[in-house]
Amino acid sequence: MDQIQRKETIGRIYAALMERGYRPTDQIIGYILTGDPAYITNHRGARLLITEVDRHELLRDILLDYFQI
Repeated sequence: MDQIQRKETIGRIYAALMERGYRPTDQIIGYILTGDPAYITNHRGARLLITEVDRHELLRDILLDYFQI
């Protein structure tokens, strides 16, 4: 999965979490830190989607964006 695909996937997961009334940022951070997909709702297949995203690559994307590299 490339960076664009990861961004689209995380966007879908974010939207599913919002629809269910969760705080998406907190839920995604919980998943990144622990690797536990239970932080992500099953709604719209979001839990399955998050397992397809490599956590290290996601963190790399976030840091590169943060530092605008």
